[in-house]
Amino acid sequence: MITKTQFDKEIELIIANAIREDVGDGDHSSLSCIPESATGKAKLLVKDKGVLAGVEFAKKVFQYVDPALEIETVLEDGAQITHGDIAFYVSGSSQSILKAERLVLNAMQRMSAIATKTNHIVQLIEGTGTKILDTRKTTPGIRALEKWAVKIGGGENHRFALYDMIMLKDNHIDFAGGITKAIEKTKKYLVDTNRDLKIIVEARNLVEIKEILKTPGVYRILIDNFNYEDTRKAVALIGDTCLTESSGGINEKTVRSYAECGVDYISSGALTHSVHNLDLSLKAL
Repeated sequence: MITKTQFDKEIELIIANAIREDVGDGDHSSLSCIPESATGKAKLLVKDKGVLAGVEFAKKVFQYVDPALEIETVLEDGAQITHGDIAFYVSGSSQSILKAERLVLNAMQRMSAIATKTNHIVQLIEGTGTKILDTRKTTPGIRALEKWAVKIGGGENHRFALYDMIMLKDNHIDFAGGITKAIEKTKKYLVDTNRDLKIIVEARNLVEIKEILKTPGVYRILIDNFNYEDTRKAVALIGDTCLTESSGGINEKTVRSYAECGVDYISSGALTHSVHNLDLSLKAL
């Protein structure tokens, strides 16, 4: 997994690029009618129900735009929210508040939606011991935000990108000439390049599960698109040899049943690619 330093750098890049994209050579709407010396105060108003996410990110945005802006936090990330709640107040330069407004809202609305959906799924499998993972099916350019939101909602992060964990999926296996060859080539590559990366291998059926188990060094087996019965058989075959992960079209109606099959993890791209933004608004006081 990526380090905290790497993650923080990703957040810095997101903010810098978003402000570049949105502000360009100036917020001329504000510059044209609001004096540079004007100060004001605004509140982050909740107009929806769910799990709040993005407060800490918002602070970073305001700090980037204008270090003199002051934030009064009312609700923290992870708080259950409902219509009428106030998440925080921001005060200082009116121009600065308006410059940061859209980035703050865009990020918090999406992050809160992801945290809300993740939290719902986590509650559905409560007591099973299975953990919910996100995937790389994220919005290009803002993956760090979306994975941050998953954690706020009670889920866990899968690999961040292609560079921090190895996942041998069906295409890798087929191009490499089979499961055993793919795993052996991967292990040799890690030795040759002096890399310490965990290896996940996808299995399409129970025969492939058995083949994977013949080669040591696999961290987790991805039990992909299995039915309940075969998932239980796969978990029994794997035992304590390595960790298990179910994936492939698992939804709110089926997630509990897959968790009850005994898998360690369930991964879901829907946590990040199929959400509807929560309604939040920044209102001047």
